[in-house]
Parts: sequence; structure tokens; C-alpha cells
Amino acid sequence: MDIEITDIDGTRAKLRYGTLTFDCALGKAGITTHKREGDHATPAGRFPLRKLYFRPDRLTQPPCALPITEIETLDGWCDAPDHALYNQYVRLPFDASHEQLWRTDELYDLVVVLGYNDDPVVPSAGSCIFMHVARDGYSPTEGCVALEKGDLLELLAAIGKESFINIPQS
Repeated sequence: MDIEITDIDGTRAKLRYGTLTFDCALGKAGITTHKREGDHATPAGRFPLRKLYFRPDRLTQPPCALPITEIETLDGWCDAPDHALYNQYVRLPFDASHEQLWRTDELYDLVVVLGYNDDPVVPSAGSCIFMHVARDGYSPTEGCVALEKGDLLELLAAIGKESFINIPQS
């Protein structure tokens, strides 16, 4: 069963999985079928959920069928389109542009890596597309899907290890 993004209204939507329904935030530029690095859009398509990262200093390991890794202070994700490790996990310090997974806010307390632009990686087609914790008021993301922390924990406990997310064209 897929996770479905529905009821899209700009940067807000509903996320549905079976009988579960949650509010979620999308990218500042809405949904696109032509994702580019830095465009602030959430990519349309059907993507596997690859892995869960979590902050062990803030949460106990959540129940989840996905592979799970504890986030460490030196964990990052490359978002430099011209780098050989573009859209891949990296260790810090890292000489190219990157996201730091260990953040001072709670947005990356839970990070689900979506299988977007990773098989194969296409330079400049977008990176760091995650499902993560939403900001207060579900303010828009840089291109990710974001849920309230409790809702994300409930979803993670329900999904299977072969789960996909379906993000339709808006």
C-alpha cells in the first residue's frame, strides 16, 4: 500500500496511509514534474522510502520496518550538483555544499530518505528529498514532505519495509 499525498492546496496537503490521515507541508514552490536543485519544489512521482535516520539524544529508536540509523553530529547529505557524491550521505567536514543532518531545531529528529534522484543520480535534478518533522504551522519546506512529529512516528510504525510515497502532479 502506498502513502498518498492528496487534497493539495499550494504548500499544504493531506498524507494518507490506509486509515491514517495527517496534515503535511510541501515545498515552497508546490509540486513539480521538472525538479531542479534549489527550486524549492516537491517532486511529483512514486518514490520508495529508503531509510530512517533519527536523533538518539531526543528520541528512542522508533518502531519502523525501514532500515534505521542513528544520526550523529558529523552526518550530512551532499547537495552540490557538480560533486561525485551529489544526493548521497556524507560525513562532515565536507568540502562541497551539503545539508547537516544534526540540526539545532527538531526538523531532522526523524528523517526518511525518499528514493528520489538516486537510481541513478542525475546532477542538478534535486537532492535531499526527505520526509521529516514539520515546522510550526506547517510552513513550507525546501522541497520535502513534512509532518508533525507525533504523526510521523505513527506513520513510521504503520508502514512496511517496501513502502512507497505517491506525490501526484498538482
